[in-house]
Amino acid sequence: MEEHEDDQYCFQDKNSTCRKISISTSICITLYIFFLLISGVTVFLNLLVIISISHFKQLQTPTNLLILSLAVSDLLVGLIVIPAMTVAIMQPCWVLGRYFCVLLLYTNCLCCSSSVGNLILISVDRYVAVCDPLMYCMKITIARIKFCIFITWCCCIIYDAVLVNIFVNVQVPIRCFNECIFIEGHFWVNVIDFVITMGIPCSIIITLYLKIFVVARSQARKVFSKSISTVSGVRTVQASKPERKASKTLGIVVFNYLICWNPITFFVSMIFSSQSLTSIVLTFLPFVNSFINPIIYAFFYKWFIVTAKHILSHKLSC
Repeated sequence: MEEHEDDQYCFQDKNSTCRKISISTSICITLYIFFLLISGVTVFLNLLVIISISHFKQLQTPTNLLILSLAVSDLLVGLIVIPAMTVAIMQPCWVLGRYFCVLLLYTNCLCCSSSVGNLILISVDRYVAVCDPLMYCMKITIARIKFCIFITWCCCIIYDAVLVNIFVNVQVPIRCFNECIFIEGHFWVNVIDFVITMGIPCSIIITLYLKIFVVARSQARKVFSKSISTVSGVRTVQASKPERKASKTLGIVVFNYLICWNPITFFVSMIFSSQSLTSIVLTFLPFVNSFINPIIYAFFYKWFIVTAKHILSHKLSC
């Protein structure tokens, strides 16, 4: 009986807390195939988005540049985070070394924070496009968008480097996946990080999109009667149909992000055993967001379908 219990642990010593995964081999193999398939499709679809916008000059609008930046962070998730997390969760006995733990944690944080930063920029872009269409071309230029994207990525890179430096001590041997990811202590640092990376950004995004929803609904009613309305003798121009459609599409992208990265999901996953099937699925839910985003573009953006066909058929002429 003692031998059988010892076999459940990664390391045969009295202080070991590293338990081997407790699901069947068939389910384990199925999950490996499933998550690695998601990883491959995520990389493939986001590469299509990146190549499409990068290659075709006519697609390099301010809004599409923001989509390009978001696709880069989604590509990193599919290329690095999902495969590494698959191995780490399915094999809780950590064999990848302490430095790879730092790399995995840093990349994970960077993808999360850069996605939030890009979604804030997308929300501001859509807010101006719908709520102040006359000033959109003056306020939102390609040069300004590139500068904002650059600043956003720089802030994320520096912030996450500081965060990982606080949380991770590479001098301490890491033998379990839990020891790598879930770092104890630094309560107030955790609270401040949550407010900075989730609380404030989500409040901004939700507030802007609620305003967009109210204005778009009002404009849709006016467009139904006439495209240009006159109020007290002053002509007001409304956002065009493509702008409203883009706002709807990117609103779905934002909503998808908020659902996948919902902090409630994290707390629910902690209730279950770290090696249970439910915990594994909930842990991977945030990363599925990077898989869904390009699928949303495919359904709502005709340019994505057209450029994808050109790329796949090797017709990359502008």
